[in-house]
Amino acid sequence: MKNSRIIEQIRPFFEPSSVVVVGASKHVDKAGHVIFKNFVENKRTGLFKGELYPINPREESILGYKCFPSISKLPVNEIELVVIVVPAASVPQVMMEAKEKYAKAAIIISSGFSEVGNRELENEVKRIAVEGNIRVLGPNCLGVYDPTSGVDTLFLPVTKTLISGEEVIATPRPKEGSIAVVTQSGAFGVAALDYLAGRQLGISKFVSFGNRVDLDESDLLNYFLHDERTKVILMYIESVRDGNKFVETAKNVSRVKPIIVLKTGKTKAGAKAALSHTASIAGSDEVYNAAFLQTGIIRAQNMNEFFNMGKALSMQPPARGRNICIITDAGGPGIMVADECELRGLKIEGLSEESFRKLEIMRESGQIPKFASLSNPIDLTGSVTSDMIVKVTEIVYHDKKVDGIILLGLHHVPGLQEDYVDRVALIASSREKPIVVCDIGETEMALYVRRKFEKFGIPAYASPEEAAYAMYALCYYGEYLNSVNR
Repeated sequence: MKNSRIIEQIRPFFEPSSVVVVGASKHVDKAGHVIFKNFVENKRTGLFKGELYPINPREESILGYKCFPSISKLPVNEIELVVIVVPAASVPQVMMEAKEKYAKAAIIISSGFSEVGNRELENEVKRIAVEGNIRVLGPNCLGVYDPTSGVDTLFLPVTKTLISGEEVIATPRPKEGSIAVVTQSGAFGVAALDYLAGRQLGISKFVSFGNRVDLDESDLLNYFLHDERTKVILMYIESVRDGNKFVETAKNVSRVKPIIVLKTGKTKAGAKAALSHTASIAGSDEVYNAAFLQTGIIRAQNMNEFFNMGKALSMQPPARGRNICIITDAGGPGIMVADECELRGLKIEGLSEESFRKLEIMRESGQIPKFASLSNPIDLTGSVTSDMIVKVTEIVYHDKKVDGIILLGLHHVPGLQEDYVDRVALIASSREKPIVVCDIGETEMALYVRRKFEKFGIPAYASPEEAAYAMYALCYYGEYLNSVNR
């Protein structure tokens, strides 16, 4: 059921009609400068359309905007979003002033609360927020980045100047896309943005919620369930605040959109670190595994799985079953991906009799090498050509016994030209079943092939292992949908 009240309460974080930055600064090395500058630049380009108000009692203006000494001195009666970048001890006073201006939302970037044992101060902030009906992200967080609305509260600059004087990209902002990123850790969130931008993967929205004095992972899941731009939700968590609420919310969301979770604090050392990081009590890992299984959440074991699973589910349909066919032009990598698939519970079985016979005819007529292996994996060997790999893929794709295809088209062989990418993409355009691709290498040709596949919505990976766990995610989610829709 659509909870319109909570959705409207969270909307100002992403689409505010006005933004007040408390702690805005002229000093380029200050977080308040970076955040206010983000809004100013997005306002100048027309991306951000709301009103902007910098707050700093020691400045007359910042970046061309009149500066005000406090929220109470603003020339408006109401504001929507307050971004707070001042020392922790000053935050309650800022919240009181925000309450008097009927603020709807506040992002508290400041740290120095429960993560360092200062729970009384955090509780005071919470009390004021409840009294003023102000929804809060944080404290101790990065807040929000929305590539569509231009909201960007990341205090990490896009570029940095090296000692040599050269300017380089330091904290890139990903383009628009369909992946929502929700993270308890700000530092991990920045790493996620860097990774996604580097891999040319777009996001719908990014949220760092830190100590969650108010909004938590369940609230954000519910919001993204109804966000039209979001197709997949990636979530980094160290703990869950309300287990029952989380389970019920995740169940509803997973029926519509896949959730991939990277849950840390699995060991005693990790749990201890989580407690000092965001004041999180990590809890039993077995309990989390059971909750994820119950709700259809896909658990990633590391960063590579986390991002690669998200990429696959954002581009391809879930699989209807677990029978995967591997098509390769290299025997060794084909074996590697077969091993990895079986270790994850996927099936590497033979084709239907009809498909196998079609392949036999191709081999007998010389359309594929006489020494090609027609068992699964189908190994077309280093003698492969574009025609061979396309024709075999078409046969396998339409085989009702096959639930998904992993295609290892290593570009190194002389007969395989990049034109096969367009032709395979045409076959897969019906989206009857998922297909993922692997082309090993980091040089120009490998990157070109992988990026070309992804322009067609086919996820491509640099290693057999990555392709295997991407397919595992597609199968896992498809299996979950089948179980709840029976």
